Amino acid sequence: MSRYIAIAGLCIALLSALPALADPKCAGPENWPAAMTHTKLKNDGVLVNDEVDFSRTSVQQIASQRIGKDLYRQVFKIAFHLKNGRLVQAITVSDASKEECSMSDVTVYRIADPLPQ
Repeated sequence: MSRYIAIAGLCIALLSALPALADPKCAGPENWPAAMTHTKLKNDGVLVNDEVDFSRTSVQQIASQRIGKDLYRQVFKIAFHLKNGRLVQAITVSDASKEECSMSDVTVYRIADPLPQ
C-alpha cells in the first residue's frame, strides 16, 4: 500500500512540474529582464559599472502566468552585488514567449534598503 502512495506522490510531483517546463527561460543574468534592469538602474544613477560584481548577479523567478497563446507575464527578483559589499535589488515584470524574452518593456521596482531595527 505504501508503495502505491509513493508512486502516486511521484506522479503528482511530476505533473505539477509540467507547467514550469513550458514557461520561457528568461531567468539568467544575461537575459532581457536582468539586462534591462541593469540599464534602468545605471541610467538612474543607482549603479555604476565599475562598482558592480557582475559574476555575482542573481536572478530569481518569482512568478510566471500564461496570459495568451505562447505569452507569459513573468516576475523576477534581481540582485546586483557591489564590490563594496552593498546589494542593489529590484523586482521586474515583463512579458515573454518561448522564443523571445523581450515581448514587452521591463517594469522595474527597486527594493529599498531594509529599515533599521
